[in-house]
Amino acid sequence: MTEQIPEIEEGLLIQAREGDRNAYGELVSRCYADVIRVTYRLCGDEQLAQDAVQEAFIRAWVKLPEFQSKAPFSHWVYRIAVNLALDALRRKPQQSLDETPDASLLSDKTADPETAYLQKEQADMVQEAVSALPEAARSVLVLREYGDLSYDEISSVLDIPVGTVMSRLNYARNRLREILRKDRFEMEREYA
Repeated sequence: MTEQIPEIEEGLLIQAREGDRNAYGELVSRCYADVIRVTYRLCGDEQLAQDAVQEAFIRAWVKLPEFQSKAPFSHWVYRIAVNLALDALRRKPQQSLDETPDASLLSDKTADPETAYLQKEQADMVQEAVSALPEAARSVLVLREYGDLSYDEISSVLDIPVGTVMSRLNYARNRLREILRKDRFEMEREYA
């Protein structure tokens, strides 16, 4: 389950452990976009995701001397950010989905208004369905589908056996399929 860490990352980790903030900044910049994307998909709230990721990088900086370089730095930060986001969601279970459109939809200048609206509706439906999953299944699904992590990497990030990752991912995909089928059926009835 141990992964090879790129030499450049290893060098940056050594420098950062010695107090080099620029080296730490480079480590952060290398994984920030992926960590924020996964955290947002996990919780569905842009502000909560940004807060969790910011706190995760602060905690990682403080605990950097204790970090064991057996896996990439990003996996360690994923784990911290995911835990912080889940903790925040537990404290605010009534929190609704973020109303801000997905940035990818805003940047698509070629889409006509109807297509853009339908894409946003579909993205919102998927995000709501993902948010409806139990947190254990949601975490595995988000890390796999949005974080593009392997089973071994997810196992490492969440500190669970690979078999549990596969089981939870299978459950999450099946449950997501059921939720989306139901939502699609209701949407077709509404617009028919």
